[in-house]
Amino acid sequence: MSFFNNLKVDYSGGSIKNWTGRSTKIKNQYWYQNIQVSSIEKENFDNNIHIGLVGYSCDEGVRRNQGRIGARKGPASVRNKLGKIPIHFNNKNIVDFGNIICVDDHLEDCQKALSKTISKLISKNVLPIAIGGGHDIAYANFSGIKDALKYSTKNNIGIINFDAHFDLRTVEAQPNSGTPFHQILSEFKETSYFAIGIQQQSNTKELFEIADKNNVSYVSNFDCETFTESLKNKLSSFIEKVDYLYITIDLDGFSSAYATGVSAPSPLGFSPNFVYKTLAFLFKSKKVISCDIAELNPDFDEDNNTANLAAKLVDFMVLNA
Repeated sequence: MSFFNNLKVDYSGGSIKNWTGRSTKIKNQYWYQNIQVSSIEKENFDNNIHIGLVGYSCDEGVRRNQGRIGARKGPASVRNKLGKIPIHFNNKNIVDFGNIICVDDHLEDCQKALSKTISKLISKNVLPIAIGGGHDIAYANFSGIKDALKYSTKNNIGIINFDAHFDLRTVEAQPNSGTPFHQILSEFKETSYFAIGIQQQSNTKELFEIADKNNVSYVSNFDCETFTESLKNKLSSFIEKVDYLYITIDLDGFSSAYATGVSAPSPLGFSPNFVYKTLAFLFKSKKVISCDIAELNPDFDEDNNTANLAAKLVDFMVLNA
């Protein structure tokens, strides 16, 4: 029986052909030399796997949200850049579990498939890092986290979202890339949400009202010039109240000076240096249970700069995990 039985979704396991880099006789210098590949359907987890990469090849949620499609190509673009990065971490067994691929307009089935994958990895003590794909990846990832913790007494999850948008729109006709956190807060009550980088000009008054109604913590893009003591204190208070952290990064939260290859670029976003410092602080808590990077759209990338940024974010997460 297929792991994704009865779901209208395609799946391709990890392939070493997707990992290339500079030729060298010295072993374990670059990601492409260190990565392992497997299939979530066949992996027996006999080896001690520390981190599992999985692609979410889907932009149906972006299409429904009237955004610029192309994010389904994001996972391939990230792997292309990630393979060429030198490694500076030790004794971390990293496995690429391939791509979950949306079929036609079956977004919900694609989300269910990713959710099952995330749940499986967490249940095997593997840290998932999912690569999108639209930000509807967040609902899938979070659903997988909750499923993995369904029998645990520690199941209070804190969401840290680096983003220009709240993504708190109510579901009208269908869920989309702008609704995931409203879905999460509506369905999973023991959940706290902290958004970093919110831009007033990218969110309606209604969304700010929804955020306030749901006790969402947030800081604006103007408070993200540097990793301040004020933000550190706010995050510390947030972290203390939860059992685990789920980190999600929407690449459109970065200034378009660093990230043109997204559905909704903006010149007003934060810098990579700010996100690096914030991520390092979050990982020091030892509460991070899952991560993802969303909204990479290679069709609008310039010189693969956004893909390179996403790849280096994955590398930094692994380094700090």
